[in-house]
Amino acid sequence: MPQLRVLVVGASIAGPMAAYWLAKAGAEVTCIERFPSLRKGGQVVDIRHSAVTIVRKVPKLEEALVASGAPLQGLQMVGKANKPLVAIQPTGIPEEQFLISDFEIFRDDLATVLYDLTKDNPSVRYVFGETVSAMRQEKEKVIVDFANGLLPQSRYDLVVAADGATSRTRALGFNCNVRDGIDPYNAWAAYCTIDKDLLNGSNMGEFSVSTPGRGIMLGPDHVKGANRVILMGNNPRDMPERLLPYQEAAKKGDNAMKTYLVDFFKGHGRDEILAAVAESDSLYATECVQVKFPRLFNGNFVLVGDAGYSPGPIGTGTTLAITGAYVLAGEINNHPGDMAAALQAYSDRMQPIIKDMQKIPAGFPSVMTPETDWGLWLRDTLLYVISYVMVVYQLKPVAQFFRWIAGVYCIAWARDSYGIPDYEWKA
Repeated sequence: MPQLRVLVVGASIAGPMAAYWLAKAGAEVTCIERFPSLRKGGQVVDIRHSAVTIVRKVPKLEEALVASGAPLQGLQMVGKANKPLVAIQPTGIPEEQFLISDFEIFRDDLATVLYDLTKDNPSVRYVFGETVSAMRQEKEKVIVDFANGLLPQSRYDLVVAADGATSRTRALGFNCNVRDGIDPYNAWAAYCTIDKDLLNGSNMGEFSVSTPGRGIMLGPDHVKGANRVILMGNNPRDMPERLLPYQEAAKKGDNAMKTYLVDFFKGHGRDEILAAVAESDSLYATECVQVKFPRLFNGNFVLVGDAGYSPGPIGTGTTLAITGAYVLAGEINNHPGDMAAALQAYSDRMQPIIKDMQKIPAGFPSVMTPETDWGLWLRDTLLYVISYVMVVYQLKPVAQFFRWIAGVYCIAWARDSYGIPDYEWKA
């Protein structure tokens, strides 16, 4: 049987992970990325339950992730005047996690680990600075044209879109608009690295909140003297007009976004963070959305990761990307010569996982960044009570309580219960 030729679009997390497993399934993989190199920056992402199971199937990957892990020991929630409220730390059990994962790693470091895992594989080729300009399907092949001339027009047995929630490749593969299938959450986040250590050498992050729906998270960086910052705005879903100023700033570029951020956070405090953000050259802002596309594949074109099922604000995107990449390649491996059956099996296996990991708990994310002063007072009071209980009971009962909450209230943060199969790979 001829070797499958697969094009993967996107080289962040889902793309390289898909390339690794597709090569194990015997495919010849070309992975393209629109940026000229691996994109730097981004905040901490976490690896949970089913993704932990899959990571442990790759020799030495868990060790590489631990070695590259973010230097984040936990997150200190702070109230008015930066008063500490409660510190949230990992449970210490990778299979049972809550807000802070036992596998915390910066997005760019994870992308680098996965790229390094695959770049020397003779069945995987990376091409940076290239995008798809057009594609059409003909006799179970996908004919692809490229925008920048780094690759000639080529025929593939499968094209995998792994280029994010606003995937342009998805729009080409389904002949739709980029925003089709996107469920906006009326929220945004901006990320950057600042050249100041405002944590004074601490590896405990800080999260400050003010109304309406504003939050700033400050965390340590690998580089001494630097911090990583997340700035976020959450708006009621019935008030889309509140998102318009952000969207206008996003269209105009970094300088407009920096001006918007200073104005948006007026009165929040932490002006020293905003001043450092204004000097940063790594600012990246994105609207918070879920992707709920009606189908995961169209002929020999398929979606993986955020392009197919971005979970939005609940922190399961990396886990879904790793899980989806593994299952896609595994089902192709299990259905040799029948791509239609393989893609249907991938879709059938992933749909219940996607549904579960896209569940947004009641009150989330507004419980983290309340809209009103009363809501903020209630949140801070609850955090103070939790802090008191943690001191009195020496952490253990509270850690058990958090794990119970993770399992009952939001199972997508808890133990792997999805029955991820063991595939017998060709390579």
